[in-house]
Amino acid sequence: MVLLFAVMLTTAAGNTAMQSVMPSIGTELGVADVWISLAYTWSALLWVICAPLWARRSDHRGRKAMMAVGLLGFIFSFGICGSILLAGLDGLFSATATLLMFAAARSLYGGFGSAAPPAVQAYVASRTPRAQRTKMLAIITSSFGLGTVVGPALAPMMIFPLAGLAGPFFIFALIGVVVLVALRLQLPNDNPSYAARGSVAGAPFSASASNSFRQEDDSPDRPDGTPDPTPPCQRLSWRDARLRPWLVAGVAGGHAQAALLGIAGFFILDRLGLRATPTAGAGPVGLVLMCGAIATLLAQWGLIPNLNLGPRVSVLSGMTVALCGTIGLAFSHDLHTIALAFAFTSLGFGLFRPGFNAGSSLAVTKAEQGQVGGIVTSINGTAYILAPALGVWFYDHYEWVAFGMIAALCCVVLVWGSRTLHSDAAFQAMPAEDD
Repeated sequence: MVLLFAVMLTTAAGNTAMQSVMPSIGTELGVADVWISLAYTWSALLWVICAPLWARRSDHRGRKAMMAVGLLGFIFSFGICGSILLAGLDGLFSATATLLMFAAARSLYGGFGSAAPPAVQAYVASRTPRAQRTKMLAIITSSFGLGTVVGPALAPMMIFPLAGLAGPFFIFALIGVVVLVALRLQLPNDNPSYAARGSVAGAPFSASASNSFRQEDDSPDRPDGTPDPTPPCQRLSWRDARLRPWLVAGVAGGHAQAALLGIAGFFILDRLGLRATPTAGAGPVGLVLMCGAIATLLAQWGLIPNLNLGPRVSVLSGMTVALCGTIGLAFSHDLHTIALAFAFTSLGFGLFRPGFNAGSSLAVTKAEQGQVGGIVTSINGTAYILAPALGVWFYDHYEWVAFGMIAALCCVVLVWGSRTLHSDAAFQAMPAEDD
């Protein structure tokens, strides 16, 4: 779990550190805000396309191998992006050429970095019983939350004279190398062509906290010593009736979160009057993002496990809190109120995301965990294709429309989820044998 957590933490911290400096880099380059957001679009599109492909490949090549591919994509992408931005800030390239090359280098993360998250989710899901899966997936998901604390907190300290605002890119690429070496040396090898074994609980969200379960055969092999293969499963479709309610909620809620994150940095620079001094903006932007990350951790490490929240409750309560936070953020004008409102909004999304992940995972069988991991990762990436750029464009031209759009998406999840999402009690009635 420590190694899996480190894989997700490193990529999350690197990406949020990038988020905290990119608004200042765009201002320093003299380009419109929307072009900074569009620079991520191609990478996000590749993420959506490639994540399911990598997930299916992990079913045959192993989860560990795909995690290594994802880390390599992260390392090369960050190293090349940092070099391009450093050259652009030094005047070696025009602003347009810098952004085009940045977008091309960023696509390495979308194409290859997308191999890691579904592999990590499937690695965890195939080794945990249903009763513990939500908690374990929440821990893994919270690595993103912790990364969003670490990334913005460290980013201002990584701006050193030789690299300037591009410093965080180089340092996180080196951290990625360290994690990759540890992963290759320490994580146990896996062969996903064999069935996961262990106790499978029949009541993952029992209101009575029942501990009853059905014990499976936990011997890894047949009596003759040969491995016991997993029965083949059909390819999982995005249109699968079991997944459809969760995926619609995931798309709407993910777009709301992506749009908010897209405008956050520029919003902070504008409300605090830091456009004229973009280098000074990295600190306040990082502080606000860090407050949001702490609130996310409170949701995922505190509220979900201690209140034993099921997927449906997590999704609906999270969207309610996010909606209130978004409204408060729209009317914030100083660093204190901005940080408080953003933290409240992040608390809501921190409840929503694990609920969506766990609900999707529990809706299908263990044999389909690799595929559902790819679909969930792809859904998460879909939100970052156009939502950040559209959010920034509306913010630059009609600020109230941007915040209204985010609030409307939260309302869509609330209405749709209250009507279609499986109740947490329904999972209790599902048969224990799910593979």
